Amino acid sequence: MNIRLEKTEDYHEVENLTREAFWNVYRPGCTEHYVLNQYRTNPDFIPELDFVMEENGKIIGHVMFSKAEIILDDGTSLPSWTFGPISIHPDYKRKGYGLKLLQYALEKAKEMGIGLIQMEGNIEFYKHAGFDLASKLKIHYHAEPREAEVPYFLAQELIPGYWGNREGTYCPPKGYFVADENPVAFEVYEATFPKKEKAFQEGQLPQFCQSCGMPLTRIEDCGTNADGSTSFDYCQYCYKDGKFLQDCTMDEMIEHCSQFVDEVNKNMPQPMTKEEYKLMMQGFFPMLKRWKK
Repeated sequence: MNIRLEKTEDYHEVENLTREAFWNVYRPGCTEHYVLNQYRTNPDFIPELDFVMEENGKIIGHVMFSKAEIILDDGTSLPSWTFGPISIHPDYKRKGYGLKLLQYALEKAKEMGIGLIQMEGNIEFYKHAGFDLASKLKIHYHAEPREAEVPYFLAQELIPGYWGNREGTYCPPKGYFVADENPVAFEVYEATFPKKEKAFQEGQLPQFCQSCGMPLTRIEDCGTNADGSTSFDYCQYCYKDGKFLQDCTMDEMIEHCSQFVDEVNKNMPQPMTKEEYKLMMQGFFPMLKRWKK
């Protein structure tokens, strides 16, 4: 086993490795390989912490790091860092390679003076590399209530005392959302790889229609693209043959969806009124692809 810095000639191989490692894991398909592709020219990218892992001369793993920041409660910001994607080829998963790669990279980060790492992941794996819930350090996640103990938001102080007795809020660097912000460019990039079938499978993050917020859990829930293929972004009630079925504003869509509050309440621990449901959608809908701009 050998761990070294990534070289320019490794780029496509590493991006394909990342695609293989993440395909259908967190969502149907994946976008992590495009994030990596775009991040190498991002000023937040840290080339000194861009590592590949080899076994018998074959690249089987990769990890990259990024600059980040925490907005402290007094309004100032504190430099911080994050990492990911971290990828291990499917043939080598659950054999300890990922942990060895991460521990090596974290030690190099510490040597560079990097004091604090936040990331999103499964604590059952990352606790073995020294991570714990970020809430224990009073580091809040931007998309969750401040009082929440967010189970997937983790942190580790690499240099003791770096964080101190502070309190603040972390937001992932914008570079991680490049595929959502540039969907056409992502599809052009994705077309340069061998075709793979997207699928719903157990363990994925919740998927929602990016127009009306309807949960997507089956192929039958999904709409269709212009070429007749399945759209994993939009439901069958919003999207067909590459076109939206309703010509409406976001507020009109919210008003339309609010009539189904009784159906939504069947899966809620505490029922909502129609007005409460509309208020929730007003906070949620601006994050959906159709309404972002």
